[in-house]
This record gives sequence, structure tokens and C-alpha cells, in this order.
Amino acid sequence: MRTTGLARAAVRAKPASFAGTFVALLMSALIVAATGTLLMTSLTASVPPERYANAPVVAAADQNEYVVTGTGEDREAEPVPLPDTARVDAGLAAQAAQAPGVADAVADVTFPVRAGGDALTAHGWGSHAFTGSALTSGDAPGAGEVVLDATAADAAGLAVGDTVAMQTAAGQRDFRVAGLAEAGPGDTARTTEAAAGTAWFADTEAPALAGHPGTADAVAVLAEPGTGTGALAASVQEALAGSGAQVLVGDDRGAVEERGLATAKQTLFGIGGSFGGIAAIVAVFTAAGTVALSVSQRAREFALLRAVGATPRQIRRAVAAEAVLVAPLAGILGTLPGLGLAHWWFGQLQDRGAIPEGVQLEVSVFPLLAAVAVGLLTALGAGWMAGRRPARTKPGQALSEASVERLRPGKVRTLLGLAALAGGASLTGVSASSTGDDAAGAALGVVMLFMLAVGLLGPLIARVAAGLFGLPLRGAGASASLAAANSRTNARRLASATTPVVLAMAFASTLVFMHSSENHAADEQVRAGITADHVITDPAGLPVDTVERAAGTPGVDGAVGVLSTQVLVPVGSGEFSSLSGAGTQGITGSGAELAQVQDLDVRDGDLDRLGEGRIAIDRTLAASAEVGVGDELAMFLPDGTEASPEVVAVYGNGLGLGTVTMDRADLDGHVTSGFDSTLLVSGGSAEALAGLGDVTDASGYATAQNGEAALGAWMNAAMAAVLGGFAAVAAVNTLVMMVLDRRRELGSLRLLGATRLQVLKMLRWEGLLVAAIGVVLGSAIAAATLFPMMQGVTGAAPYVPPLVYGSFVAAAVGLSLAAVAVPGRAVLRRRS
Repeated sequence: MRTTGLARAAVRAKPASFAGTFVALLMSALIVAATGTLLMTSLTASVPPERYANAPVVAAADQNEYVVTGTGEDREAEPVPLPDTARVDAGLAAQAAQAPGVADAVADVTFPVRAGGDALTAHGWGSHAFTGSALTSGDAPGAGEVVLDATAADAAGLAVGDTVAMQTAAGQRDFRVAGLAEAGPGDTARTTEAAAGTAWFADTEAPALAGHPGTADAVAVLAEPGTGTGALAASVQEALAGSGAQVLVGDDRGAVEERGLATAKQTLFGIGGSFGGIAAIVAVFTAAGTVALSVSQRAREFALLRAVGATPRQIRRAVAAEAVLVAPLAGILGTLPGLGLAHWWFGQLQDRGAIPEGVQLEVSVFPLLAAVAVGLLTALGAGWMAGRRPARTKPGQALSEASVERLRPGKVRTLLGLAALAGGASLTGVSASSTGDDAAGAALGVVMLFMLAVGLLGPLIARVAAGLFGLPLRGAGASASLAAANSRTNARRLASATTPVVLAMAFASTLVFMHSSENHAADEQVRAGITADHVITDPAGLPVDTVERAAGTPGVDGAVGVLSTQVLVPVGSGEFSSLSGAGTQGITGSGAELAQVQDLDVRDGDLDRLGEGRIAIDRTLAASAEVGVGDELAMFLPDGTEASPEVVAVYGNGLGLGTVTMDRADLDGHVTSGFDSTLLVSGGSAEALAGLGDVTDASGYATAQNGEAALGAWMNAAMAAVLGGFAAVAAVNTLVMMVLDRRRELGSLRLLGATRLQVLKMLRWEGLLVAAIGVVLGSAIAAATLFPMMQGVTGAAPYVPPLVYGSFVAAAVGLSLAAVAVPGRAVLRRRS
């Protein structure tokens, strides 16, 4: 008996069963190929240099802080991107200029300034050596002078020799316009939309005007004629040894000027790695279940083969041959839509600003090979597991056992399922007692373990659920009663159908409602926490004198400027240590003045002590970092500078207003923009304050903040759609396979006198039962995940928009009904 011929014959004889397996393996390959491509892109992503395109070598500070775990050979350092630019000593330019082969070395500085109502991008004039900017009239700037491009000069009506008031991080000063220039490609590259032009200052003054005297964003090194890039880099590396600066060439220079690259790589890694791993596990888990279902549906065939003399080895080889026939083709075809999904996903992220325009999707053969290999191994493994029982059964017992469903699940499977259930319950308790990222991390384990428990204990759960949910059906007519009896008798079949529905509901609900809960809590905290009458904002930052001007406006009782940024805070310890990004508000004024415009919901301590070297933090950060009032909180400021301010208050409205509240002066010199992002004003009228920026109230500001969270909401919705969509297809696929396999059963019902309509009604009731069990179990898993997690993150219950949840339920019910009705009609039509 040739097993390959037997496998081919089985494919021809049972095309519907193998078609279901083919679809499941194709979908798993699609998921693995798409997320694997995004993961590969996260590892190789780069942007070509634009500003530094003509500077072959750039020296810059490391733009990451590191989380170090382990010791010796096990020591690992995980990079975490800094919230703002880390800078180098401007004096390194002089050191680099002395290296052999160096024609010039320029300390480059980029920072925002304001001239009147316009926001400008400013640089040191020395950068013209590599950016291509050139004077069109006048001279290079000296001390107290500025050069403007035509756009900035025309907007302000300025000419060479005029005086212009410029607002910088160092304050407002008058500058003489020394010349006009045409901005070159290096200066126009990546200019923000908020900037209305370009300004150049003397190299000796630029760092101080930027707010960080004595430092530079980077040092651009130009080569003497005939000096190669490699030799120049080695020479500069030697000259700057011990300075801590990194010497960069090629596309690594682009990472210095494009600060969004590191964050984009993290985003892609999160989707391709973290989410991709979960999605791949779910895909493999579901595909394996479909393969196992396909094998179990042919138990009678295997029994006949055993009865006519087939050996156990021949049965196992036949199952393996079937996997080899189906899996590779399904995997190869699945990679094509997988690449399409990766391209769409990547393009959407790029359109929403999460990925810089210069980054290209990395299409590599490795994720595609992995997708095909995973599908093949899944089919082989699942087929081997499902084929063990028919292969081991004695020929005399094969036919009798094939005709009756096995009631008792395997001991190993039951023990593993109970262990997963206990682990999920245990992690639920851990999540409930944790806060912040710890709660979110534990919750991920909760949903995975409960899903694993549902998969392993499926027949037992299905039998119990069929008994409970089937009670109402017994009094709903003959068709409903028959559907309930069928479900109780064929618990394994019911489990195969409900598992994908449970999976879809659990993951989609967890991903979507996790974000809706955080957004809802943040919105409520913003609305409750901002007690100011007016909120003033400006996309380019507020002028440095805005607070003073607002305070002097008639009717104003108080005005507090807020600079929004982030700091990095070490949390955890040992192998579980990490750096958590904490949203930070730097305020002008005292804690008492802040209390006039914000209600931080102080739980411990006193805001009156807020000042230089003293901060207030949110309760979730206090719990994660294990600090309280009177302790010092170790942190890294936006540019990576270490600090250990004293905690003077712990509050509750951090999710909406900022996890850390600190004195504005503590951030000076550590951020690129020295302009406040928000001004909170108590008293006065909107009309009187209109000249200071965009004026709104707490409600309008909360709405704007929700708009900024749109990217996170879209990302969660996209992940839910990918995973939920896959699970939905798997559910439909499984239900169709099951209905098509029941031709003999449905035909027997017709022969016994059941009408075609009665049989269809029975199938519909079975579909409703599958949907009901899937929705209830999936919702229960999502609730067990979300309730403890949201208590730790927001301190409140999850927020579930009724219409969104209703759409999930409607989709589950609609798909289940369609998946049984359509193939059921086809089977009955052929039988009639």
C-alpha cells in the first residue's frame, strides 16, 4: 500500500475536508508572513541622511538609554530610545577638526525660535558648509546678528540692516539682520510644518540661544579631497576616543536627524514581534485544531484501512503525506496576501506619522520561508497527534470506535488544560494587585492561558455549555431540541466550532476595550483635572512671554505654563527591570499656583513643596517604582541626563494630566523646544486672551487630547481586526467543514421524515448555540483580563462602548448562522 497514493486518493475523495485544512494553513501563513515582514523591517529599518548627506562622518551622542540585566556571559543591554535629543560637547568639533583627513568639523545645532507671530527653524551658520545654504545678500551673522531666508524675511517685512525681536529658549532679544540666504537641501530637509522659515545665528551664540550652552546636536565632519569615508571615520574615532560620542557613517547618520526612527522601530517590533508572536501562536493553534478536525472526520476511513490490514505505521505515514501534499502549497499561497497585508499595514502607519517617510518595508525571504515551514510543521504535528488513536486501535475494534464519539478526554490533555486554567486564575490575581505596565503585562498572560485552557478542555467545556445553553432549546420545538441533543452528543465537534469564536471574541474585546478604557479614563481625568477657565495652545509652542502677558490681562487670577515631554523611570528589579516612559508636565510657577488651574487629586503629600529638585508623581508610577513621599525617584531627563528629585506628592489624575509633574526650570537645557506647549488660565475672558494662541476650555482640550490618541486606537483596532478576522475565518471554515461532513447524518434525518426546513432550522439553532457559547466564554475571558488590568492602570472598571460590543456579538452570530446555513442548503439540495 503506497501511502502517497493513499493520501492523494483521500484528497480527491474528501475535497471539502482538505479544503478546510488548506484555508486554515493558508491563513496561518498569511499571519506569520505579514507580522514576520514587519518584524524584519523593525530590525533593519533605516533612513537615508538628508541634512547630513554631504557630511560623510557625523559624531553624535548615543540616543538610547539601556536596561541591563544578567551578569557575565548572560549580561544583556536592551536599548530604550530617549524622549529627546542627547547632545555632545560642542568642543568636540575642534578636536575632530585636528584629525588627519578632516577638512572641517562643524558643531551643528537645530532649535525653534519665534519672530513676531511666526515660528522659525534655527541653526548655527557654520552648517551651511554641508547643507548647501548660501547668502544672497549681506554677510554671515556675528554676535547679536541673524541671517533669514526669503520666506521669513518677506513674512516679517525685513531687509538687511533691520532689527528683529526674536524669542528663543534664552529669552527675547533684538537681532540685526546681517544677511539674507537661500536655504539649501540640508536645511529644508524634514522642516516641520509649523516652521514658517529658517534663521541662522553665529556659531558662538547658537547653543546658548537653543537653551543648552556648550553642547551641540551633532558634529558634522567634512573630508579633505582624496580621503575615503572609512579612513575619515577611523581618524575621527581616534581623535574623539573617550568622549562618549558615536562616530557614524552611511544611513546611521539619518538616525541622528530623524528622531522618529527609533520609536518607529519599536512600534514595528511591537507589532511584528510581540503581537506577531501572539498572532502566530493563535494561528498555529487554530490551524492545528482544523487539521486535527480533518483527521478525526475521517476516523471511519482509517478504521476501514486498519480492518483490511493497514499497519499503524502506514496510517501515520498516510497522514504525514496528506500534510506534505496540502501544507506547502497553502503556505506558499498564503505568503502572497501576507505580503499585501504587511504593505497595507506599513503604509497606514506611515500615513499616520508613526513611521518616517524615508523608511522602506523590508521584504525578505526569511519570513516567507518561516511561514511555509510553520504551516508544514503544524500540519505534521497536528496530524500525528490526531492520527495516533486510529493508528493504535486494533483492527477488530476500529470500526466500532469510529462510529461513536469518545467521551473521555485524554489524561495528559486534561491535566494540561487544568494547569492552564489554574495559571490564568493565578495571573488574574497578580494583575489585580499590580499597577501600570505590570498589570498590562500580567493581563496578556491571562488571556493566553485562558485561551489555552479552552482549547485543551474544549470537549468538557462544550459538554457542560451544551447542557446549560441547551436547556432553553428543549422547549423551543423539535428542531431546537434536536440541535441541543446533537450538541451534547457531539461535544468534540461543538468544541471545534466554538473555540475560534471564543478566540475572536476574547482577543478582539481585550485589544479594543483596553484602549477604549484607557482613553475614557484619561478623558475623565482631563475634564476633572483641568479647573482652569481657559486653555491656550499653539502647535509651534507658546512665546516665552505668554505667561506674563496672560497674567497681566484684566480679570485673570492666575496663569501657569506647561511644557509637555517625557522622562524615563527605572521600574522593577533584576530580570524584570525596565525603563518606563512617563508623560511629564513641567510647570512655571509654584504648586499653589498650579492648584488654581489643575486638580491633580493629591492622595499623599503637598503640592506646595513643588519646586526645583522636587516633583509630584502619579499613584501608578509610585507603585511601579516603589517610591513614596519623601523618597528620591531615579530618572532620566528627556535628553538622558540622570536625576534623582525628591517626591513631595502622589496624585491620582496622572493618566490624563501627566505621570510626573515637575518644575519647568528642571527641564531647561534638556529639551529641544524651550517653548511651553500649553497655558492654563484662571479668570479673564476668551476674547481678551485670543491674541496669545488658540483658546479653548477643559472640554475642548480633552477632545483635542483624544484626537491625539487616535493612532493608538487605530493600532489596537487594526490588531484586533487582524486577529479577530483570522479567528472569524477559522470559525466559518470549521463550521463549513463540519456541516459538509454531516451529509450522511442530514440525509438520514430526511429519510426519517424530517422536512428540509426542519433540518435547516436545526442547523440554525446549532449555529446560534455555537455563537452563544463562543460569545459568553470569549466575553468572560476578556472580562477576566480587563477588569484587573484596568483597576491597576486606571483605577476604574473597563469602559465597553455598547455599540462596539454589540457589533462583535452580531458578527459572531451572523457568521455562525451563515457558516451553517449556506453549506447546509447545498447539502440538502443535493440530497433532495
